[in-house]
Amino acid sequence: MKTELISIGKIKPNKDNPRIIKDDKFHKLVNSIKEFPQMLEIRPIVVNDEMVVLGGNMRLKACKEAKLKEVPIIIADNLTEQQQREFIIKDNISGGEWDWDVLDNEWDNEELEYWGIDIPIFNSEEDDEKTSQSIDDFNITIKCDSIDELEKIMTKLDIQDKKISAKTFLIKAAL
Repeated sequence: MKTELISIGKIKPNKDNPRIIKDDKFHKLVNSIKEFPQMLEIRPIVVNDEMVVLGGNMRLKACKEAKLKEVPIIIADNLTEQQQREFIIKDNISGGEWDWDVLDNEWDNEELEYWGIDIPIFNSEEDDEKTSQSIDDFNITIKCDSIDELEKIMTKLDIQDKKISAKTFLIKAAL
């Protein structure tokens, strides 16, 4: 496999990409590309033989934002479908944020864990019932980067489904 320079318009983002970088982190990536474009040569975008991104979706998005016309790529045309899926996860373990909805709906949890992703473990209903009997007041601190992210978290937290019978439910958002 060799690196080649290609028109950015020929590269297709991966619609099933389970990683996202939002707001400030995304702008930092754009600035990083503008300030250090050689980074792309060192770590080119990896695509399959159909030019769909396997590694570097957020870099591709940042390159478009930085108004680059061409980017270096590596075509990984020798990978099976399973190897491509594995590569997508292993390439993304260290940065950004996981889109848990995409992971939950498009990926196998056993594979994700095998490839190194820590899947959150939620208590069973029996554990929740035991907890609900002993909690009077509690605090939860949620750190998030934006109001939108906080609203998503709030939507997913359904107190009744968790069977929590606390008198006080306080969420401190560290924005």
